[in-house]
Amino acid sequence: MIRKSLHHYSELEAYQFITFRTQDSIDPYIQKCSKMLELSASERQMKIDDYCDHSSNGCYLNDQVIDIVLTYIQSLEPDFYKLIAISIMPNHIHLLIQQKQQLSIIMQKIKGASAFQINKYLNRKGLFWEKSYFDKEIRDEKHFNVVYQYIKNNAGKANLKDANLRFYGIYQ
Repeated sequence: MIRKSLHHYSELEAYQFITFRTQDSIDPYIQKCSKMLELSASERQMKIDDYCDHSSNGCYLNDQVIDIVLTYIQSLEPDFYKLIAISIMPNHIHLLIQQKQQLSIIMQKIKGASAFQINKYLNRKGLFWEKSYFDKEIRDEKHFNVVYQYIKNNAGKANLKDANLRFYGIYQ
């Protein structure tokens, strides 16, 4: 099977909306959504995000793991990015950042070290994060505000009891 890579836009100082998920959250429904070429990339991602919000597959990002991920992602400031907002859902993460390095370097740094830390904490081995990720450059102030509010409200909309622990934003 030939797997196509997503094209990732990367420009220093650009604002980026990024979503990535745990490897174990991927199932036939997500694979099917990923191939719905009649939908735009953003529409496909919204379907996948909505599904992941209610799926129990790969839900490792809970309790102490939330703190591990948040602390690590915050530690990469300001060398790699300016962290604007983050929502740590049980099986995926949404980020809003302003790039200070190339996006591929940022994602390699986030996923590599956090996978190691989480696997160690959970006493597990193997792949933790799905290889790919979704990114969308922020076009304007209105888009920025929509994305910020989406990230801020994501855990609450999914009715997670610990929603307040799953969100960090610089405007809160």
